Amino acid sequence: MSDQELLEFGKKYMEDVGGFIRYNQYRLVDIKKDYCVMDADIREESLNYYGVVHGGFIFGLADTACGVAARATGRKAVTVNSHIEYLHAARGSKIKVVVNAIKTGRNISVYEADIYDDQDVMVAKAVMDYFYID
Repeated sequence: MSDQELLEFGKKYMEDVGGFIRYNQYRLVDIKKDYCVMDADIREESLNYYGVVHGGFIFGLADTACGVAARATGRKAVTVNSHIEYLHAARGSKIKVVVNAIKTGRNISVYEADIYDDQDVMVAKAVMDYFYID
């Protein structure tokens, strides 16, 4: 797929998806082969007890963005392994995740996600493995 076709595919996918992703208002910003950028506004519902962004909100954004990158291959994929390192408390009004493929294989692909707050401070780094189910 061309970059434009990938962007259209990603936007359509995000429009059709519901549940957790829609509730958290994760947005697709950019997508190319082996690359994806998503962001989300930080709302009161995104915060933990201490008033900083909940780790689950951050992890969900990273997993979603890596999953969209994996789906951009045209195949269905599910997360089979993941690891995240939380580096700083995320504050502000928005967080963003930048995803790059580490390895794209026949059955499994591995993606790296760097998560930033709105001051461009890296707040977390994740690695996600996806298994293609078709």
